[in-house]
Amino acid sequence: MKDSLTAGEARRIALAAQGFGVRTDGEVGRRQLTKLVDRLGVVQIDSVNVVSRTHYLPAFSRLGAYPRGLLEEIAWGRKKAFFEYWAHEASLLPLASQPLFRWRMEDAQRGVGAWKGIARFLRERRDFVDRVLEEIRARGPLSASELEMGHKGQGGWWGWSESKKAVEGLFWTGELTTATRRGTFERVYGLPDKVLPKAVREAPTPSREDAQRELLKIAARAMGIATARDLRDYFRMGVEDTKLRLAELVEAGDLLPVQVKGWRERAYLDPAARRPRKVAAHALLSPFDNLIWFRDRTERMFGVKVRLEIYTPAEKRTHGYYVLPFLEGDAITARVDLKADRKAGTLIVQASHAEPWASGETPRRLAGELRLMAGWLGLKDVRVERRGDLAGALEDAVSRS
Repeated sequence: MKDSLTAGEARRIALAAQGFGVRTDGEVGRRQLTKLVDRLGVVQIDSVNVVSRTHYLPAFSRLGAYPRGLLEEIAWGRKKAFFEYWAHEASLLPLASQPLFRWRMEDAQRGVGAWKGIARFLRERRDFVDRVLEEIRARGPLSASELEMGHKGQGGWWGWSESKKAVEGLFWTGELTTATRRGTFERVYGLPDKVLPKAVREAPTPSREDAQRELLKIAARAMGIATARDLRDYFRMGVEDTKLRLAELVEAGDLLPVQVKGWRERAYLDPAARRPRKVAAHALLSPFDNLIWFRDRTERMFGVKVRLEIYTPAEKRTHGYYVLPFLEGDAITARVDLKADRKAGTLIVQASHAEPWASGETPRRLAGELRLMAGWLGLKDVRVERRGDLAGALEDAVSRS
């Protein structure tokens, strides 16, 4: 085993670990979708729906045009294979991972670190919180708006209603979990013993140290090769905990320290990671995709600065409101600011930009992915607006596709 890798080798290892370059022409079913989420370990949830809510997109990027309802069925249906928790951000995770987060639920109960405000509310308003639990126990799963208890709020944590604070706090401590999501994407809270399978509920609770080691191993498998900061970010673990657990994993041979040319920090390689010579991927990436959600890693691997500009005033945006980078082979070669006009049945490319290393084939390949995405979203057409240095070539390619 080499103790040093080129940047290109590291990039291809990372892409293979993330499941890129393996699309098939066959129909994507429950098994393929579940296997992908198991591989990734976690999929971020976000409610922004200007194109598609982000949790639908990683599977599309890797598997192609799968049935969107299938994800809803597996995540929030009667035979669910996933559960929700605060893992990276709000996230979907394999059910088998639930015991690995019980230490974090305990931290939330105790008010450790970021959980101080939550624990204080649950402690100081325990009578009210117990009434909320009793209401859900008596009536079954409920959304915060259905509880109609306590004072109303104005939005945001400090402006949430008391019912919302209670159910969110109980969600973070593990006393409630997500039973389902409704059409408006509203979370419906249920008791774990009514929502989670018996095998999950009765699974032994690992020690904090064992759980953290396992989470880092999952992160390492999902990334293939990563720095300590990359690994820590994947499940948002603490600096000191990560440092201790990494040393233990290296000593056990579960991670291999390596140097990557051009990377300032030492990297850790999953011993089982594939090391392909080529990755044949064409994919539009959600800005919250696992591959690029840690911006330092994205710049280190791909040489591009990816920034989320949703909260940037329109006149100050560089690339657009909801920008999806385009992965071509093992490089990010372009970015498109997309909007799904569902009423008109059109996927609108509001702006398109090429990276300096984009080739003459980039517009054609990108047009193919845009057509595929439009069909997957139930849209009939793709329209390219004349903004960005790639717009002219992309418009021509779309018209020919």
